[in-house]
Amino acid sequence: MLNRRSLLVTGAAAMAAPALAQAPAHNHGAPAAAAAPHADHAPPFERLAQPGRVPLPDLHHEQKVLDGPAPKAQRQGRWIERAQLPLPRTEMAWAVEVNGRMHVVGGYAEQRVDRAYHHIYDPVANTWATAAEIPRGANHVGVASFRNQLYAFGGFLDQNRRPHDEVFRFDAAGNRWVRLRPLPRACGAMACVALGDRIHLIGGAMGDTNETRKSIDWHVVYDPATDSYATAQPLHLGRDHTGIVVFNNLIHLIGGRVDTFHTNSALHHTYNAQTDAWTLRNPMPTQRSGHGLVVYRNKIHAMGGEGTNRVFGVHEAFDPATDRWEQFAAMTTPRHGMGAVVLGDAIYVAGGGPIVGGGVKSAIHEAFTLA
Repeated sequence: MLNRRSLLVTGAAAMAAPALAQAPAHNHGAPAAAAAPHADHAPPFERLAQPGRVPLPDLHHEQKVLDGPAPKAQRQGRWIERAQLPLPRTEMAWAVEVNGRMHVVGGYAEQRVDRAYHHIYDPVANTWATAAEIPRGANHVGVASFRNQLYAFGGFLDQNRRPHDEVFRFDAAGNRWVRLRPLPRACGAMACVALGDRIHLIGGAMGDTNETRKSIDWHVVYDPATDSYATAQPLHLGRDHTGIVVFNNLIHLIGGRVDTFHTNSALHHTYNAQTDAWTLRNPMPTQRSGHGLVVYRNKIHAMGGEGTNRVFGVHEAFDPATDRWEQFAAMTTPRHGMGAVVLGDAIYVAGGGPIVGGGVKSAIHEAFTLA
C-alpha cells in the first residue's frame, strides 16, 4: 500500500474531478519528511542551485508566451488550481495516468537532477501520495501506461545528458518496482505510448556531454509479454522532448526539438502499426518542445513547452476529424518539462519549469476543463 502518512491533502477530501468549478484549494503542504522547511503558503518555486522557496522569477514574465497563431476556439475553457505537488519538480518523466490517477516519476528536485521521487495524484480527493521510489533516479524518464501498469524506460543521469538503459515496471499492489530487460541502447527523453499489446519508444537523445548530445530517430517496440524489443520504422527526423498520444489506433507524434530547443520542430506525424508507416499531418502552429500532449474530448491538446527565450502557456488542440488546429485558454502559469494527463473530464498539468532551462522548478498544479 502507499504510505498514507505521506499524503499531501489540500481542499475538500471528497472533491471529484468533474467538480472543478468549486473554489480552488490553497493549502500548499509537503510530505511529512519535508514539512518543516516548507510551511503552508510558501511560494511554489525553488532554484536548482540553492535550497529554499523563492517567488516566481521576474524572468518568467519576460519569457512567457500566452498567444499562438491558431484561431481561437469558440469555447475557451478555463484553468483551475489544484493541490500542489509535494515539492517543486521539473524535467521528470512526462506524467502518465494509471487507474484514474496521475503518476510523476524522477526529475529535478531539491538541488539534484537525478531524483527517484514518485508521487501519485488522486483527483477525487485532490491529494498527493508518496509511493516507492524508482530504483534508478533520473530526469526525462520515458513512461507509459499499459494494462493499468506503469512502465519506465531510461532517462538522463546528468542534466539532460548521460542516459541510462534501465527499465522498470511499477507493481502498485506491492508498492515496488520490478526490473525488466534493459533498453537496446541507453536513451533519455523518449516519447513512449502503448498501442495494442506493445509499447512504442520513439525518438529521444543520446550523448554524455553537451557537445555529443544528439536527437535520434529510433523507433523501438517493447513487448511486455516476452520482455523483448523489436525495431519499427524510424522517424523521418530525429528529435526528443516530443509529445505523443494514441487516437483511433494511430500514434500522433507532435513537436519536439532537434538536438536543442533552439531548433524546435512543429512536425506532426502519425504512425500506423499495421503498415509500419509514418504519415505527415498538419503541423502544430507553435513550435515547441517539453510540452504536454493529451487526448481530451476527441481532440489532441498541446500545452506549455519552451523555446529560445520562450516559455509557452499557449494551449492548442488538433481535431483529427477536420485536420485543423484551434486555440484554447492559455495556461495560467506557463511551464515546460511538466506532467500532463487527462483524469475524468479535465486535463491536469503538474510541476515544470517557469523559465527556460532547468534552473527553477515549480510545484504548480493546474487543471483545464471545458465542463
